[in-house]
Amino acid sequence: MLYELRTYTTLPGRLPALNKRFAEHTIQLFEKHGMKSEIYWVPTDEPLKDNTLIYVISHESREAADKNWKEFQADPDWIKARDESEADGKILAKPPERVFMTATAYSPKK
Repeated sequence: MLYELRTYTTLPGRLPALNKRFAEHTIQLFEKHGMKSEIYWVPTDEPLKDNTLIYVISHESREAADKNWKEFQADPDWIKARDESEADGKILAKPPERVFMTATAYSPKK
């Protein structure tokens, strides 16, 4: 199992739009494309609390991750959801940060 940690930084005031897009569209589309949602967080402290979403998804392998993302990004439902959520302005301040990880032998969750 391969885990992917992603950190999104939004433009000022746009975190609610990002959260709405995830809740209403993105998570379901992740599942459609073989990505399992593990957990989602928003920081509670400044300066990140108003503009940051952090989450972990999992894939069967790195090859699967590459395939999953390619298919997700080309999905017409994703493109429509993204475009509609950005009708009143872009959401992200910069591209998401990504880290691929595997669990250690002593990790309680495998």
